Amino acid sequence: MKKASIYFLFLILNVYAIEFQTVHSSMHSYIENIKFENSKQKNNGIIFGIGADIHIGASEYKFTYEKGNTDTKKPPLDKDLKVDKIFLQYSYKFSEKISTNINYININDNIAITDNGKAYGVGLSFRTNKKLSTNLTQFYVDYKDFNTYQSDLNIDYKFKIENIKLKLSSNIKYINIKEKQNNTFTQNAKSNYLTYGFKVHSHYNSWHFGMASYFGKRAFAIMNNGFKIQHHAMEFEKTFSIGIGKTFGKTIVRLQHIYQKAIELPIQNRDVKINNTRLIINYKW
Repeated sequence: MKKASIYFLFLILNVYAIEFQTVHSSMHSYIENIKFENSKQKNNGIIFGIGADIHIGASEYKFTYEKGNTDTKKPPLDKDLKVDKIFLQYSYKFSEKISTNINYININDNIAITDNGKAYGVGLSFRTNKKLSTNLTQFYVDYKDFNTYQSDLNIDYKFKIENIKLKLSSNIKYINIKEKQNNTFTQNAKSNYLTYGFKVHSHYNSWHFGMASYFGKRAFAIMNNGFKIQHHAMEFEKTFSIGIGKTFGKTIVRLQHIYQKAIELPIQNRDVKINNTRLIINYKW
């Protein structure tokens, strides 16, 4: 009886705390078409995703579930690729200048040794002023036969030109691959990768425009601030993306196209081109 009373009191205190805090949230869903050119392993694929973003006071909770299906070439592969991923992120704002983030990713993959892979991340953000902010996040990814360590440095700068809001972002990724045992999945990968990225996002009235590019090679990288992971044995050389969006009341509709050039590592198949077209719908309340 005593335990029940304590639990009931705890529940009341939590409801009371939430009631007097700022609560605002959003939900998002997306569909993504993938087309592979010059690949010796994959044809076309499709990805579905759904998630939420909840702010309660100084805390922010993000969740995304992603399901993908890709037609493969048989041989060399004996079945189509089916992948499920879960992305989680918790952020806490200590003050107007300092905040932290914790990330988690779980991968279910039916044909690669990255099945049951798990990624963990811890980051710290520092906001110099209303325009400039910096984030440093360290990721650790645990696969069956190897681990990866990734350090991300992001710098964002916001400003306005008349009625146009702009955000410029730079990103540096350092990736270190550590083999637990010899395997064909990583045998042609480098031990270390260093890549650079630049992004531009603009907002004018109800319209949104964005562009991004990455230079330098990378493999097994975590992208999109912890909400994308490239867990197959492909070494990416270049990435370019462009997007446009529009706000309709509380709903934002965005269309994005991503072009990437890569090498399939196990078979050293070069000049693979990947074109992703993504439709994203976000609803805020």
